[in-house]
Amino acid sequence: MFEKLRDKPLASSQERFETLIGRTTQIYGRLVLVDSVRIDGKVVGNIETSKENKVTVAIGASGEVSGDVTAHRVMVAGKVEGNIYASERVEFHKDSVVHGDISYGSIAVEHGARLLGLVIQNPAGGSNAGDAASSAIRQAQTSK
Repeated sequence: MFEKLRDKPLASSQERFETLIGRTTQIYGRLVLVDSVRIDGKVVGNIETSKENKVTVAIGASGEVSGDVTAHRVMVAGKVEGNIYASERVEFHKDSVVHGDISYGSIAVEHGARLLGLVIQNPAGGSNAGDAASSAIRQAQTSK
């Protein structure tokens, strides 16, 4: 029974990405997004979206992010060194590596994903769910 679940990958997304950061591209600085993005290259800096836009940030298998990621949905197949704040959903695919705290509405983790940090669910139905989770993460970090 468990073997069947173990080999089953996460459902593929029908998300449309307006922006693609290619494998050979490196970006240094803060990204403020209005549309969904797929990152196959390297981003050093925070990635932010406005709360009104339901933006997805997808980090491909070759993608690397060094900085915090704040979005409606976050999908990770590559590497993230920083905190993730996903107001709706966060997905960690096989072989993904995350060093940072995670705040989420719902979560999916494939077998083989590696997470190192706090994992905190947003309060149900709260309009300031991301803010509440951020303060919970900061409180937990200061009490270490």
